[in-house]
Amino acid sequence: MPPLGGVLLAAASDTTTPAPNPWFSWSYIVTHIGVLLDAGREHLFLTICSVLLAVIVALPLALLVRRYRRLEGPVLALGGVLYTIPSLALISILWPVFGLTPWTVIVALAMYAFLVVLRNAVVGLKGVPVDAVDAARGMGFGPVRRLWHVELPLALPTILAGIRIATVSTVGLVTIGALVGYGGYGSLIYSGFLQNFWHAQIMTATLACIVLAILLELVLQLVERLMTPWARSRRAAG
Repeated sequence: MPPLGGVLLAAASDTTTPAPNPWFSWSYIVTHIGVLLDAGREHLFLTICSVLLAVIVALPLALLVRRYRRLEGPVLALGGVLYTIPSLALISILWPVFGLTPWTVIVALAMYAFLVVLRNAVVGLKGVPVDAVDAARGMGFGPVRRLWHVELPLALPTILAGIRIATVSTVGLVTIGALVGYGGYGSLIYSGFLQNFWHAQIMTATLACIVLAILLELVLQLVERLMTPWARSRRAAG
């Protein structure tokens, strides 16, 4: 039978020496690659759906504001009010409506992206040169043709810039969806906190979220350049 002092010393050493918990661990990435890929797919899905919903709602409202200027103040004020609602409160409000489904997160994030897309769309449409509109009118373009062939193309760089900003900001906001079980990398961050601050999981998910935001920024910049070659030529000439 070992001495009592030796047993106490061994017990003390067990309780005072913490288990390895590094902030970054390559072995964690290797052993959890499937979980990380699944979280990435969910994160990307929630981001794209949220921004698309915001665009679907914001662009028609921007066109309405363009047609009826007196609506600009109330519509932008509505977007501002939605943007100021705390994310936790918004999730709590939508939870009883959509339940524990991705729609709770998508609708909440779309409400935040709505103001960014709307404001850029309004600014872009207001910035269309009057000369171009008058020239199109003189060529016999009707309101619809003038909108599609003159106003929207000239406003497109500003609109796409708003969509790009909304997309990148939404990548970070998706993490709040962990509260309802649909947070992409946010779910990993949240579970890492619950598991006695599992540093490797928290840091890996955070870095993956940042990388995803950078990749989407680069992709959308490329899309913007391809869809608006005239804007690039105009900047080069200037």
